[in-house]
Amino acid sequence: MPFLFIKALHIIFVITWFAGLFYIVRLFIYHAEAEKKPEPDRTILQTQYKLMEWRLWYIITWPSSILAMGFGFWMFYEMNYWLQPWMLLKLAFVAGLFGYQIVCQRILNNFRKGEVKWSSMKLRMWNEVATLFLFVIVFLVVMKDMLSWVYGLVGLIALSAMMMLGIKIYRKLRAGNRNPEI
Repeated sequence: MPFLFIKALHIIFVITWFAGLFYIVRLFIYHAEAEKKPEPDRTILQTQYKLMEWRLWYIITWPSSILAMGFGFWMFYEMNYWLQPWMLLKLAFVAGLFGYQIVCQRILNNFRKGEVKWSSMKLRMWNEVATLFLFVIVFLVVMKDMLSWVYGLVGLIALSAMMMLGIKIYRKLRAGNRNPEI
């Protein structure tokens, strides 16, 4: 199979993997917020969220992650990337992303049992972790050199600070809003 075909498939499945990771946590947020709804709304919403979560997770996210990693390791093998420092660092971050997915799996398992252990605000912050992985991995792949890693690290710290500030501002706006549905 031509290398560019493998690369294209890898990129496609990375995109669908991230889409699944971003959306699953958004569903978790809605699921957790439904816990505060009166009956029968709570049961209706949580039943629907459980169905949506299951479909997204097992039909899109898990298959995409496996295929993205499979095509990625195929490229890794074909291109002899083993000794390049940027690739080893990228693989470390991909392992971290996979760890993020495992934590999401645990949250999903708890929701399926009716256990809501995370608040919607904690889930909002958790949702941003995938964004940080995305930025780091993409910049490593595109830049590849040591000086860019320094700029990338500074940018990552700045991005993290902006995201935390945004979450705090959102929390204040939401607390002051008279319409909790927004």
